[in-house]
Amino acid sequence: MFLNLALSFFSRPRKLEDLLDGDFEEGVKRLLNGTFQVSVRIPMPGVSPDMVRLWFTEYLKTTEDYKRWHPRAHVWMDWESKEKGVLVGASHLVHEYIGPALMKLRINFVDPSSFFGSDPIHKDRFMACAFVGDLNLPVNFGLLCHSVRRTNEGAEMRSRFWLGHIAARGKKTSIFKFVSIANLPIIRFISMRRSTAEDLRLHCLEEMGILAGFLPSLYNENLNRKSS
Repeated sequence: MFLNLALSFFSRPRKLEDLLDGDFEEGVKRLLNGTFQVSVRIPMPGVSPDMVRLWFTEYLKTTEDYKRWHPRAHVWMDWESKEKGVLVGASHLVHEYIGPALMKLRINFVDPSSFFGSDPIHKDRFMACAFVGDLNLPVNFGLLCHSVRRTNEGAEMRSRFWLGHIAARGKKTSIFKFVSIANLPIIRFISMRRSTAEDLRLHCLEEMGILAGFLPSLYNENLNRKSS
């Protein structure tokens, strides 16, 4: 019982408020609980928060779309439990290179209010929050949140990842002991490499920069298609 409470405290994500407003410190930071916090800021000139929302909820459908997002690193994708126009509750199934490693991931999007305690989305802000885990094994190992807010030039995306939050996905009680041990700060310090977090930071900068480059034209193409 005491161990579970301690793990819950040490595994709690930190620093959420600056994703919305105020100063935002970029970079990779090792937290006291042994996890890595990765923070990335991406200017998106000519982009609106609604364009990013539509990318995730409607435009991103096929592996071809996914490869356009990052031609060098993105390999394959599919959706699970995806409804048109809705992101929460869907799982994005992907194969992608993060640094030299081919990662096979399941990204389960959840209601941002489960991170923030209240709904942070409004007309000038879009948010996507998720649990990230292994595609084939019932284990999650990270959390992410993308926050897109309107600016005078277009939009700004503030992204944050927390690596090292190990959790069973579903009711796989057989891996409970593994999860408990893996979340111990000392195990996180030993097993997690800073280079992995740095590779993720660079990957996010690249893919979101590419997205910002083609999203306005894609949005206009879809707008014209609907009006014709």
